[in-house]
Amino acid sequence: MAHEVALTKDAERDLEDIYRYIAEHDSRASADHVLERLLQTTDSLRSTPDRGSPPRELLSLGISEYRQVFFKPYRLIYRVHAQQVVIYVIADSRRDMQSLLARRLLGS
Repeated sequence: MAHEVALTKDAERDLEDIYRYIAEHDSRASADHVLERLLQTTDSLRSTPDRGSPPRELLSLGISEYRQVFFKPYRLIYRVHAQQVVIYVIADSRRDMQSLLARRLLGS
């Protein structure tokens, strides 16, 4: 049975920011390509949501209910709730992920 995939407002903003950055610093064609691949990665979670691994930054805090998949260098951080996959973060993995995840997921 296929899962529903939903993006939080923050994850939608992440996609917009990534697209805008690539379009400004590289090209619109590159931005289109990256956006398409990120959306494909998102869509793939409909059929295989459990394939991702727990983010190490959260595991070190004893939190294992979140998972991640990659379209390098981007990480999609999500959680499976029954038949729904909720994506919370889409970010360049070269960022300070510890701080980003603490802010976004833990409210720190």
